Amino acid sequence: MTQTVRGVGRAPADNDEALPRALSTRERILDVALDLFIEKGFDKTSLREIAEQLGFTKAALYYHFASKDDILMGLHLRLHEFGRDALSQIGDEPVTLAVWRAVMDQFVDQMLTHRKIFLMHERNQAALEKLHSKDHEAEHDDLQAQFQRVLNDTRVSVSDRVRMACSFGSVFGGLFLSSEAFLGTSTEELGGMMRDALHDLLT
Repeated sequence: MTQTVRGVGRAPADNDEALPRALSTRERILDVALDLFIEKGFDKTSLREIAEQLGFTKAALYYHFASKDDILMGLHLRLHEFGRDALSQIGDEPVTLAVWRAVMDQFVDQMLTHRKIFLMHERNQAALEKLHSKDHEAEHDDLQAQFQRVLNDTRVSVSDRVRMACSFGSVFGGLFLSSEAFLGTSTEELGGMMRDALHDLLT
């Protein structure tokens, strides 16, 4: 038997309890959808299936997401959070290779905690390529601007900036393009090997 999420069809009450509940429900929807998109694929997963996994009605799902595309975009935008969190650690001072290595180590930790997202991307590339959103473009432009700010800092030598750019690409590409290849490797082991490769580039 399904149950309806409280508050469907109206705005949540403006109190301390309503917002955390809404945020928690949204994240639960994303987590369930993530597993289904990996297992069955985006196209073969229905909103009804996602709702049933959560014990919701389909109408309750629409309270948090207007469409299945919106759910896919919500999962994709989690990637932007990883990069933003890592780059936010950098201040206005010139970035040394040691500082960059610490930032990238943090980035690796965040990415490996959410390995499923990269696997979902790899298995649903066609669906993701169809997504276009002004909000997504703004998020992407903001993240790219932060990254470019670091790489354009002429106070840092060109050779160091090249190493920084290559290390970022190696970490991101290592999971984004090769998640299927590393399925049999534990997160701990994969993290160690990624850090070794990262540190080699920054040495």
